[in-house]
Order: sequence, then C-alpha cells, then structure tokens
Amino acid sequence: MRPFIPAFTCLLLLAAANGVSAQIHTDRPAPLALPLPDKAESFDFAVFGDRTGGVPAGIKVLEQAVAETNLISPDLVMTIGDLVQGYNGTEEWLTQMKEYRGTMGKLRMPWFPVAGNHDIYFRGDGKPQGEHEASYEKHFGPLWYWFAHKGSGFLVLFSDEGNLDTPDVRRSFKDPAQQKFSGPQLAWVRKSLEEMKDLKNVFVFMHQPRWDLDRYPGSNWAEVHGMLAAHGGVRACFAGHIHRLRHDGVKDGIQYHTLATTGGNSAGNYPDAGFLHHINLVSVRADGVSVSTIPVGSVMDPSIHTAERTNEISRARAIRPKAVTPFELDAAGKGSAAYPLEIPNPTKHPLEVTVTVRDSKGWTVTPASRTATIPPGGKGTVSFDVASDGAGFGGKYRVPGLTMDTYLLEGEKRTQLPPKVIPLEIRLGQLPDEAFIPAEETTAAHMRDRESGMKVESAGYDLPDGPFTLEARVYPEALLDSCGIVSKTQDSEYGLISRGNEVHFVVHLNGKYVRLKSGPVLKPGVWTDLAAVYDGSEARLYVDGKQVAAAPASGKRTRNKLPLYIGADTTADGLPGRSFQGSIDEVKLSKRALHTATYTPPERRDVDGDTVLLFHIDRMVAGRLPDRSASHAHAFPVGRPMLRVVKH
Repeated sequence: MRPFIPAFTCLLLLAAANGVSAQIHTDRPAPLALPLPDKAESFDFAVFGDRTGGVPAGIKVLEQAVAETNLISPDLVMTIGDLVQGYNGTEEWLTQMKEYRGTMGKLRMPWFPVAGNHDIYFRGDGKPQGEHEASYEKHFGPLWYWFAHKGSGFLVLFSDEGNLDTPDVRRSFKDPAQQKFSGPQLAWVRKSLEEMKDLKNVFVFMHQPRWDLDRYPGSNWAEVHGMLAAHGGVRACFAGHIHRLRHDGVKDGIQYHTLATTGGNSAGNYPDAGFLHHINLVSVRADGVSVSTIPVGSVMDPSIHTAERTNEISRARAIRPKAVTPFELDAAGKGSAAYPLEIPNPTKHPLEVTVTVRDSKGWTVTPASRTATIPPGGKGTVSFDVASDGAGFGGKYRVPGLTMDTYLLEGEKRTQLPPKVIPLEIRLGQLPDEAFIPAEETTAAHMRDRESGMKVESAGYDLPDGPFTLEARVYPEALLDSCGIVSKTQDSEYGLISRGNEVHFVVHLNGKYVRLKSGPVLKPGVWTDLAAVYDGSEARLYVDGKQVAAAPASGKRTRNKLPLYIGADTTADGLPGRSFQGSIDEVKLSKRALHTATYTPPERRDVDGDTVLLFHIDRMVAGRLPDRSASHAHAFPVGRPMLRVVKH
C-alpha cells in the first residue's frame, strides 16, 4: 500500500506524466508560490538488522517488520546477515532457511541477502568444505555481489570468510586471523568499484562491522576504506552482528552505521540505549542521503481504524467498574473489609484488565494488583482486602486510588487503551466535627473543564414535594452561554443555571418548567450570592439578598433519579455537563421557603431541621466533599473538579 499523497500532488504527478509542465494547477488566485519536489530521481530503501541469536518467537518480529515495510513501500530491502540460526547441520539449516525466505517472501519489493556468521558456520559431524557456503549460495545468493538502482550502487561484502590459508580450522569471528577480507574478495571489490565509477551513490553492506578495530584487531578494513574513499561516491556502510545501534561517524564522506536487531536476540526495548527491533530507512535525494531508525511496531496501517473498531474501542474506554459493595468507614474513619470490583465488558472481544493500587497513608490494600480476562459481553470481578486506620480522618485524609489498565484482545493483537483512575467507592456516615471546622483559608469548588462536577447521588438525600430553597455563592471566570451552577434537570427537577451574565432558576412543575431570569447580574471575578425559592404558589430568585424575579408556580415536581451536580448539570447518562466556568461555595438545599423579603446573605450558611444538603466546601474527606446535613450525602468529584483557595 502506497503512502497517502495529497490531491494537488497527484494532479502534479499526473500532469508531469502526460508532458504537462511541472507546476501547481489551480483556478484560485495564489500569490504565494508553493515549492515543488526536486525533479531528480529520488528513492528510499530499507535495511533489516539481525534476525537470529534470539528466541524462535523472533520470527514474529520479522513478520511485523515485513508488514510495516510494505506500508512504507521503499524501492527495495537490504539485510545485514544472520538470516538463520545456523551453527547446525544441513537439514536443520534448510528448515530455518525456508522459514526466513517464506517470511521475507511477503515483501512487495525485492530484498537482498547478506551472509553472516550464523548463516555460514557449520556445527556437527560431516562438515563440508566452506561449511554452509554452498547451501547459502544455492538458496540465498552470492556471498558477494553488487547491483545498480536509479543511479546508485549496492555493494555486498562477505565478512565471515575465515582464513583461506587454514580452511580446515573451525570458523570463528573472534579469531584475529579470520577477521580479514581475502585477497580474491578485495580484488573483486576494487574491480567492482571501478565498474561503479559513474554511479553518484554507492552503499556498502556486510555482517561484521570490520571497521571496529577494538572488536576486530586483525581486520584489514583500512585497505577497504581506502578503496571506498577513492571512489568518491560511497555514502554509507551498514553492518550488524553486535545487536545494538552504533554510529561510528563520518569518515571521508562515508557514514558508518551498525544496526541492532529485526527479530534477533536483544537486551530489551531500550531505544535510547540502542537496544530495539527496528528497520533503517535510507532516503536518497538529489541533495544527499539521510538515514532514520524506525522501531518495529511504530508503523501503523490507518485502514485498521474502521468505524466499527473505533466504536469498539470507545465502548471499552467507557467502562465504569462498580464496587459490588462500597467500602464503609465508621465515624472515626476506620474500616476493614473485602472490596470486590465488578468490571463489565460491552465489547465483542475479550478484555484483559489489570487494576493496580495507588498507595495512601493510613490504608492497607492487598494485593498490589489484580488481573482478569473478561469474555465478550461478560463481567469480571477483581477483589482486594482493604483496611483504614483512620489516620487524619476529618482533615487531610486521602483515599487510595485504583488505576485500571485495559487491553483489547483482537486475536494475536493486544491493543492497549489509556489507563483509567477509579475512585475507591466509600460509604461515609456522619462525619466528625473536625470535617466542618472552617478552613484557615477559604476554599471553593472549581471546575477545570466543561465535563466536571461534584456529584451528589439522588439516593443519598430526599427533597419532598412542596417548598424548597436552593442557595449557592458563585465566582464566574467566563460568561458562557449555558452552565449548570447547582442542578439536576433533564426535563424534570430543578436547578440554578447561568446563561451569559444572567442567572436562571428552573423548576419542573405539572409537566413543564417554570423559569425565572435575573437579568445581567454576573460579573467575571466578582462573588455573587444566589437563592432560588419555591413556596408552593410562587417561585422567586434572589441575588445578593434582593429579589430579582418572581412568577406564579404550583403543582407536583417532576422527579428523576439522576444525580445533583455542584458546578454542572446532569446529562441523561448521569454525567456532568455544561460545567460552570469559575468557583462555587456555600451550597445549601432546604425543604422550606427560607426567604420572603430582602435579607443579608450569611458568610457561612448554617444547618437546621429543614436542611437537606449543606456543603461548606472547606475540604475533601476520604475523597468526598462533606455534607453537613443529616442526609450525609457526601459528594464526590467526577471529571477534573478541584478545591482552591479563594477570597470573598
């Protein structure tokens, strides 16, 4: 598959192929001249590193490299040797040769072999003369050769000849006497370079990096380099064997590159340290040559991201684990129990899920992680033993978080999804008085995006039909079109909502909304106190203690089971939406009409027998925003809300 080419470039290429002048074609006035590609012949080729010396599973890495190279679509592929495991007899060697050729045969472009020690060294009885050389040349090709492509030459050398003076000695690349290029090969190199004298670029390939004289003290590379430099067009030499990246600089215009592995034995995936499976991509252009290293696994076929698969991944990302039983804390913040977490799988593929504990002082959670494989459409459960000693409860008390790492299993493919932080679901009853002591510095709830809020579960409190009062103090930072201040609407219930610089109070009675509008009262960077009152016959809206709107209102309130959000409104799915852009403080819900005339808003609201909810927003306790009322309906954050210091 060829890379995507922009439409106007396609037009240009087509025009050039038909003899049309090379220029940008458009019917738009374009004073800016767009630069065109160089007319000279340009091409790319790939170089594969060592395949062998590692586990048999390395062939899978090679298969992936082949697939990704087909996506990049270079003109050709070079290797740098060690194609088979070798160090064996003929029969086993032939089996490994067929495996390698079968894998490389899936390339959509020509590929060219280079012989390495693993490809040539024979071990066992019946060693033939030349070891595996004859088998190699029969099934892979010549031990040394060259060819030309688009004005460039490709010169392949054989770096594992051994010592021709002692042919019966077992070959070893560690023997200095076997680290030289032979006279016959050097003579051929000299002749070949003369034949390539008119080629602009020449690239050289071998297995052992013979230019490394610390590794190969017996090498005669100085003589080889002299011939290459004299040609004047040799741009780069490529080798392998050492299984890590190494660049030995540029000498006489020649780059020296040693590759790591493409399926061979590796110290691991540490690219910055030079250990990785990769291909090298060489780009030949009119103005020079560039070499890049591309890790295997980093080239992606965009066609895999079908609408169906994208939706499948979205379903997996939307998973919300649910505690089978929330963890209960007593009035001292202590508790000990099993904590089973149920995880659904709404996809058509298995999921591998690992839940890991994030430590917090005063808590013990074991084990540190749990993993479950969940079948398509099924559910899985992971369980932890949780204990809290109550240290810091009512003050700076933190609940350990859980992180969920998820893999979508698509046959042999494992697709990792972004990790998700899961709050430990806590059931709190009455909190100690310390939880409601005013903070030294006044704090308020602040929403950092349009999908955040402090969530109060509907089941956690009861607001009966009839009169009620909803109060809050707000500090807008941006006056957006529609933001939930304290709300749980969705064609039902009630809420305080900001619209630009106005405040709206809505309550759903007898199947429709009664809506009050304040007029322009909100100012960025200014605190404003709000109170929404429904007394059974009238709805009223107060701003800073003064009535600004009223309307007749009566009837049965339309209920829903959706959560109430501080700093947002609820969506139909119970998530925060249309979040308020600013800070909110002193939120109170009462089951009677508190105000009938002008009043002075208190700095800190108090609790009484009619208080249904009261949030001073001084601090978080056990990951919850404490509710001072008898409902104990402590709110918890959804999205990215935060508490921050404010000035009233």
